[in-house]
Amino acid sequence: MVVYNETTNPALTGARGLCPRCQEGHLFFGFLTLAPECEACGLDYSFADPADGPAFFSMSIVAFPALAFALWLQLGFNPPYWVHVVTTLPLTVGACVLLLRPLKGWLVCSQYFHKAQEGSIDREFHAQQAERRGGTEEL
Repeated sequence: MVVYNETTNPALTGARGLCPRCQEGHLFFGFLTLAPECEACGLDYSFADPADGPAFFSMSIVAFPALAFALWLQLGFNPPYWVHVVTTLPLTVGACVLLLRPLKGWLVCSQYFHKAQEGSIDREFHAQQAERRGGTEEL
């Protein structure tokens, strides 16, 4: 039986782009594409589905500093709008893109660490609750 050095810190392991099971293999194949499996321990990454989480967190983290910069630039110097297009827009987009990979790695490693899986209805639990209430509710 092989013993792996599983992560105890999914945020750090994911930000570094390492496998959550062995912390030796790579999580990504390219910039944002998840590898099919770990090349070191063979962990299948098909369990991972970060969906739009990384983009949401990235935009949320970058929005406040980008707005502060745009306001400082506008109120301090009163430049024409094209200056914002040349400065604020690229800084905002660039910061969002730079955060995507570490955030996606964090979410994938967190899914492994917390053994996340697709939700399901616990019919037995709900039937017991209905009996306690004195009814026979259908699910």
